Amino acid sequence: MTTTDSTRLLLDLEPAVTENLDRHLGMAKDWMPHEYVPWSLGRDFADLGGEAWNPEQSALSPIARTALEVNLLTEDNLPSYHREIERAFGRDGAWGTWVHRWTAEEGRHAFCIRDYLLVTRGVDPDELEQARMQVMQTGYDSAEKPILNVLAYVSFQELATRVSHRNTGKFAGDPIAEKLLTRVSTDENLHMVFYRNLTKAALDFAPNATMRAITDEVVHFAMPGAIIPGFTRKAVQIAQAGIYDLRVHHDEVVWPLLRHWKVFELEGLDAEGEKARTELSEFLTRIDAQATRFEEQRARTRERLAAKSG
Repeated sequence: MTTTDSTRLLLDLEPAVTENLDRHLGMAKDWMPHEYVPWSLGRDFADLGGEAWNPEQSALSPIARTALEVNLLTEDNLPSYHREIERAFGRDGAWGTWVHRWTAEEGRHAFCIRDYLLVTRGVDPDELEQARMQVMQTGYDSAEKPILNVLAYVSFQELATRVSHRNTGKFAGDPIAEKLLTRVSTDENLHMVFYRNLTKAALDFAPNATMRAITDEVVHFAMPGAIIPGFTRKAVQIAQAGIYDLRVHHDEVVWPLLRHWKVFELEGLDAEGEKARTELSEFLTRIDAQATRFEEQRARTRERLAAKSG
C-alpha cells in the first residue's frame, strides 16, 4: 500500500474512528489502579532494613508467577507501542485522540500489576526489574506495518491479551489477583472492540487488501512480549498449564474475530482477495490440527505424572 493509499484510507475511516471513539468513551468506566492493590501486605525490602525477597514469600505457584511476569513485561513496553500506533494512525483528528486515550488507559495496567506483585512479594523484584530494563531497551518494532496490517494485528493482539489476563487471574488462585486482572482484561476487551470495528469498516472500503492483511497477521502472529528474555520457554510453560495455548488462540482469539468480520462469507473479492482467503483457510486447518496434537500430548504427559505421583 502506497503512502497516498494509506492517507486516503485514514481519511475514509475517520468517520468510523469518530463513531467508535465516542462509543468507547461512553462504555469505558474510570477506575483507580491503587484500589486493586492490597497495600496492607507490603513491607520494606532489604535496603531499607527489611527482608530480601525469597521464593517462600510468594503465595503464587511458579507457573502463575511466570504468567504474571510475562503479562506485566508485555504491558511495560507501552512507550514502544505508542510510538508504533502514532506512526500508523497519526496525531490529528479522531485518530490522534484515540492514540492518546488508548495509551493513557493502557498505562494503568502495568502500574497495578507491578504494585500487586511487589506488595505481595509474588515475584523476585530484582529479576523483574532487570527483565523490564532489557525489554524496554529492546523495544517493540512493528517494521512499519501498513495501516491495514496494524488494524488486523491489534485486533488479534488485544483479544489475545484479554484472554491471557483473564486466564492468568483464574489460574493464580488469589481472589485479589483475579479481580485485578479481570479489571485489566475489561480494558483490553474495549480496545479490541474498537480495532475490530475499524477492521470491519476497512473491509468495506478495501476488501481485498484487508483480507490480505488479516491473512498475513493470522499466519505470522506473534505476541509483542516475544522479546521478553526466555519467552519461548515461558510460553511453553504457560501453554502446558492451559493458561494460553494454541487451542485457546485458535478457538478464543482467531475465530471469534473472523466470524465477526464474516471473512468466509464476504462476496466480491478479486483473485488476490480469494487467494488470501484460501491461504487463511488452509492455515486455520493446520493450526487446528497442531492444537489437537498438543492437547493430546499434554494429556498423556499429565497421565504419566499422575501415575508416578500415585
